Amino acid sequence: MSRIKQFDLPDLGEGLTEGEILKWLVAVGDTIELNQPIVEVETAKAAVEIPAKWGGQVQAIFHPEGTTVEVGTAIIAIDTDPSAGPTDPPEIPPAEGAIEPGMIGGPAPGGRTAVLVGYGPRTTAAVRRPRRTNGQAPPAGTAVEPPAAVTPPAAVAVTPPAAVAAVGPPADVRTGAAARALAKPPVRKLARDLGVDLAGIVGSGPLGSVTRDDVLRASAPAVDSPAADASADVAVAASAARVGTDRERRIPVKGVRKLTAENMVASAFTAPHVTEFLTVDLTRSMKALERLRAQPQWREVRVSPLLMVAKAMLLAAARHPMVNATWAGDEIVVKEYVNLGIAAATDRGLIVPNIKDAGRLTLLELAEAMSALVRTAKSGRTAPADMAGGTMTITNVGVFGVDSGTPILPPGESAILAVGTIRKAPWVHKEKIRVRQVATLALSFDHRIIDGELGSAFLRDIGAFLTDPEAMLLAWT
Repeated sequence: MSRIKQFDLPDLGEGLTEGEILKWLVAVGDTIELNQPIVEVETAKAAVEIPAKWGGQVQAIFHPEGTTVEVGTAIIAIDTDPSAGPTDPPEIPPAEGAIEPGMIGGPAPGGRTAVLVGYGPRTTAAVRRPRRTNGQAPPAGTAVEPPAAVTPPAAVAVTPPAAVAAVGPPADVRTGAAARALAKPPVRKLARDLGVDLAGIVGSGPLGSVTRDDVLRASAPAVDSPAADASADVAVAASAARVGTDRERRIPVKGVRKLTAENMVASAFTAPHVTEFLTVDLTRSMKALERLRAQPQWREVRVSPLLMVAKAMLLAAARHPMVNATWAGDEIVVKEYVNLGIAAATDRGLIVPNIKDAGRLTLLELAEAMSALVRTAKSGRTAPADMAGGTMTITNVGVFGVDSGTPILPPGESAILAVGTIRKAPWVHKEKIRVRQVATLALSFDHRIIDGELGSAFLRDIGAFLTDPEAMLLAWT
């Protein structure tokens, strides 16, 4: 059995077929253990860390950071018995569909493609035929030119595996100003827009690569706008407005953003959306949260108004089970469990992880689950399984200072609730105008499953709980 084992990009589930290598957590020569995280990969769902299948020593890394790799493609080679002595360098797996040089369809001199049998690079040395003089052979002792050395064409030059086993810069990358700095294309464009010379920057990224932060720090003395120092995106936008002829910036659509776009388009043009609005007085809910925070068992728990909204939605769903359903063509699937999705804005785009069977959790358990969900999402560590199987969703647009909106249903769900910002406003309370804390709720639902009466009753019950949570808890439970 071979000591060198090639580790393939595993199937990460949910129909995912490829992933982008975000960051290598190991380098060639490192000794690793079984189940040690070795690489961070971004899929269309989220960024995940992949553990090693074997312990041993890293012999080769086949794909650099930023490369999109298909599931089943070898990404790293591991020597499972490094104490046994040196071994031959691992073979670099050929690209899918690669054809041997000189074969039909393979590379040929001049960048062309071989299309005829025998077309392609010569594999033998050329030998010059002895020259004849007036039809006679050359006299004895006449020197015959030795065979000319054949230089293989550049199009089919083969790099030894050992030379490319380690993903990183050549040895002279950082040895002179004329050497090409190691940086990704977006970083190069940012440097070009800001007028920064990459050759003069010492990179802080993996293998000494130059990062966006390195470029921004190098450009700080020349940038007058404080906003450019505060945000990389603002810096790029501002520089693009000053530098360049087209003043356009192109962002590749991939990963989480690509999947979100596809899902939203599919949902918007498949499910007939209806949105209803309700403005509610949350003053008593806010006071209830303050009393919760004062309880000893709640002092270490993050408590927010979203907790009250989530509890209201779960109790209202128990009173109106049809809102927790999925349209399946010739039938409606009503679910007796609620996997409550919480929309979270991350650096990679919008994701909607969900709390499994949230309706069975106590209020304290629900608060802890929501805190863990948001914390994991913000760190970019949400697993694909945590985003699968949602049944209804809450999106908190109020954190952005927005009063309301018309949210689009996640595919397969029939109801999504948008919560606007909580503001102090004049409100009629006990026949008098008082300053109260109010917010607007927006409920979008699938009209194939939920008609106007059911949707209105569901939203009304959510509002009733938020208006007086303690009274509703006594009445409904």
